[in-house]
Amino acid sequence: MKVVILAGGKGTRISEESKLRPKPMVEIGGRPILWHIMRQYAFFGFCEFVVCCGYKGHMIKEYFVNYYQNNKHLEIHLNNQKVQVLGGSAEPWKVTLVDTGLETLTAGRILKARNYIGEEPFLLTYGDGVSDVDIPKLIQFHKEQKKTVTISTTQPIGRFGALRLDDETNQVLGFKEKAREDQAWVNIGFMVMQPEVYDYLGDGSMMLEAEPFETLAAAGQMAAYRHHGFWSPMDTVHDREYLEKLWNSSEAPWRV
Repeated sequence: MKVVILAGGKGTRISEESKLRPKPMVEIGGRPILWHIMRQYAFFGFCEFVVCCGYKGHMIKEYFVNYYQNNKHLEIHLNNQKVQVLGGSAEPWKVTLVDTGLETLTAGRILKARNYIGEEPFLLTYGDGVSDVDIPKLIQFHKEQKKTVTISTTQPIGRFGALRLDDETNQVLGFKEKAREDQAWVNIGFMVMQPEVYDYLGDGSMMLEAEPFETLAAAGQMAAYRHHGFWSPMDTVHDREYLEKLWNSSEAPWRV
């Protein structure tokens, strides 16, 4: 089963980083977040990737073209310009990098990559979030549900405490600590899709998360895999610093 990664957006909410490189190439622990995502899938044996590139996609291509040399020891003979890679082995990944356009929306990116994805079930996720989702369990759940699409969902950790107020007097009655179970369920990516999903994407001129998902839900063709473990997006510099801190402390839940 191939892993499709949406990696073409501009990442405007983390513009401090994304003005220099595409969001999936923003680093955590010296490695792009895209690498962290791929490592998780590869840990479970899914090593064939289709990366939907767009904004500054050439940087993603350059990273993988030079991956072996940049991550191994090199011996360079300056007199004859001979370069020898010393020991080690590269990740056993097959990576297809598809230029899906600068302004293309998510549904359109999938359609533009269709020839490389094929007409078989596939995994899909976003190139800007990490999690410890158990991929085999997710796939098994998808098979049991017999739906066109399964999305992983979670209740994110609350960032703000809640107040209890008297509606008439506006008196503060108390404070409620931010609690995960009080949060709404959100889509975190890590999806499984049947090839029938292409029939819901129209001409690709819309966000996957808008009309296609709404139509799938209305048709009873979407299931939600409830994930109670770790998940974090990397939408802001604060998010990146949080993930960096977890990685450097060797406490990153997604580390495999």
